[in-house]
Amino acid sequence: MEQNLLDQTVILEDEWVRLEPLEEKHYELLLPVAMHTDLWSFTSAKIKEPGDFKKYFETALLEKQQKRSYPFAYYNKQTNQYAGSTRFGNIDLANKKLEIGWTWIHPQVPVALFGFEQLQLNRIELKTSLLNLRSQKAMLKIGAVKEGVLRRHSINDDGTVRDTVYFSFIREEWPEIKKSIFGEFAV
Repeated sequence: MEQNLLDQTVILEDEWVRLEPLEEKHYELLLPVAMHTDLWSFTSAKIKEPGDFKKYFETALLEKQQKRSYPFAYYNKQTNQYAGSTRFGNIDLANKKLEIGWTWIHPQVPVALFGFEQLQLNRIELKTSLLNLRSQKAMLKIGAVKEGVLRRHSINDDGTVRDTVYFSFIREEWPEIKKSIFGEFAV
């Protein structure tokens, strides 16, 4: 797998959603969504005002430039609106793995499809706050395996300490997970 993948334009799309590379133009388009403070309840980022989001957004673009992550803008084709963001993060192509996260919505399935079938990854990681039971249930529902809790793993923007739950998909599990999500006719 070549390192120059991170220099390519990656667009992930199906009939409902388009994930496109995050760019400066997305700031104004995503700001109204980002101001729904309930989206940030269980994240390490605590977005309460436009300045908080600007810092978060600029960090995502900087990490993209540094090839540390690959952030996407999430476009909902049903509503014709931008609806959030997600990222490939902690990218380690030498070991054929990355993490899906920094997600304000739940688009992990299209991203996992791309990760296993296009990037030929061996492993995709997901993580969430121990307090975020809704995300944990969603991860389990789509077939992710709960691996454990990293206690006192990080400090949130507001100074509170976070315990983080890790989940993963591995290559060998993907055909069955894909079938359970997309039905018996998944190719």
